[in-house]
Amino acid sequence: MTERAHEGSCLCGAVRYRVTGPLRPVLGCHCVQCRKSTGNYMAATAASDADLTVSDGEGALMWYRASDFASRGFCGRCGSTLFWKRDGLDATSIAAGTLDGATGLKIEAHIFCADKGDYYDIAEDAPHFAQGLRPEEA
Repeated sequence: MTERAHEGSCLCGAVRYRVTGPLRPVLGCHCVQCRKSTGNYMAATAASDADLTVSDGEGALMWYRASDFASRGFCGRCGSTLFWKRDGLDATSIAAGTLDGATGLKIEAHIFCADKGDYYDIAEDAPHFAQGLRPEEA
């Protein structure tokens, strides 16, 4: 996990965030919901909610209830995918591409590979899982 502070934003800058604690290594999620919300697979890191501060002075951050156990945060102004939040967890997944500058992060694993699009291959740079990392995601 990287320990320095990180900042990021949506494309238009209406929603900005800062992470003061460690970031989890990146997971590549190939599930249908991630592909539909991003246009490809989702590359996401995560941070403790206690370390994540969101600045949304324009009220642009919107949340979409994507399933019975999670919500997706996005900018209502430019449409950028920003966050994924599982109910009951004290951490938030963050779209890695929204971080500013170099991150020092690496892909740790690819999940939901059974759902990947047929138009791309998954690099052999990290372990692949047909479903999620936890038994309840199978």
